[in-house]
Amino acid sequence: MSRFFSEKYKSLVPYTPGEQPKGMKYIKLNTNESPFPPSKKAVEYAAREAEKYQLYSDPECAELVNAAAQFFGVEKDEILFTNGSDEILNFAFMAYCDKDHPAYFPNITYGFYSVFAEINNIPYTEIPLKSDFTIDISDYEGKKGAIFIANPNAPTGIALALSEVERIIKANTQSVVVIDEAYVDFGAESAVPLIKKYDNLLVTQTFSKSRSMAGARLGFGIGSKELIRDLNTIKYSTNPYNVNRTTMAAGVGALEDNDYTLENCKRIIATRERAAKALRELGFEMTESSANFIFARHPKVSGEKIYLDLKNAGILVRHFNKPDLCEYNRITVGTDEQMDALILAITEIIGENK
Repeated sequence: MSRFFSEKYKSLVPYTPGEQPKGMKYIKLNTNESPFPPSKKAVEYAAREAEKYQLYSDPECAELVNAAAQFFGVEKDEILFTNGSDEILNFAFMAYCDKDHPAYFPNITYGFYSVFAEINNIPYTEIPLKSDFTIDISDYEGKKGAIFIANPNAPTGIALALSEVERIIKANTQSVVVIDEAYVDFGAESAVPLIKKYDNLLVTQTFSKSRSMAGARLGFGIGSKELIRDLNTIKYSTNPYNVNRTTMAAGVGALEDNDYTLENCKRIIATRERAAKALRELGFEMTESSANFIFARHPKVSGEKIYLDLKNAGILVRHFNKPDLCEYNRITVGTDEQMDALILAITEIIGENK
């Protein structure tokens, strides 16, 4: 870093995104992208808007907001679109946390939460998961600060039941509860309907996973009108034009083509279950995933070795160095053909290490 870098950021440890290979061609199962292209309607709408790049995008995202409000059954002023769900999560840290209102989230979860807290100088507590990687609901009752829960959780893929989510919300009526539903479409139940019942609930989602738009960067939050008004204050104080016009148009197209999204989700879920069964037959242990990835370990071969051997074989998965996670690898669910290649490579790795 330069000698000019602010002291307040010198100890900041940035989030580490998954590898984005630029040389050797890999089967890429490391960043939870969809293996399927975006909706043709999304691409068509985006291409049409690209002809208007000389004009700023609509800061209110009016057309997209109208489509999403109808799709999710909420009011137009109960939804806010952002540059990926990371942006609205950061807005929530900025809006609802300070030195008197710390952040609370699991010690094993989306790695950006701690980064958001640190860059915004917010105190935070990482609450340990149980030994089976599940959340103990009682650990989140009566907190005097904002709570952030990824549901399904990452990297474990484990989902809370909607009744458990509601229990956390009810136990913290004086604090904002953020439910991060990046992977909700692969087997969990959304908390969006609960925003009508609880004014302290903010639900965030993304178009990156189930709607095949990771490269477009589109996320959103749904909550009470008051919460959305708060978050708009942050948005208009940082970047009013945070969603570009082609991404906005693609989002409308994706919502209009929901049958395509649903079909892709069904295919990913079926492939996930088939791949999980094959891995279990090879001796792997894994969590019960409700996401578009599998979180697995082998009792006789280290997680790091499996990761490195797969990489040498041209297959990327996600490995974490954190002590509680280092024996596991997170494997994105790809196409059937990609997962067949993965299983074949892993079979050879396990065979070589018997």
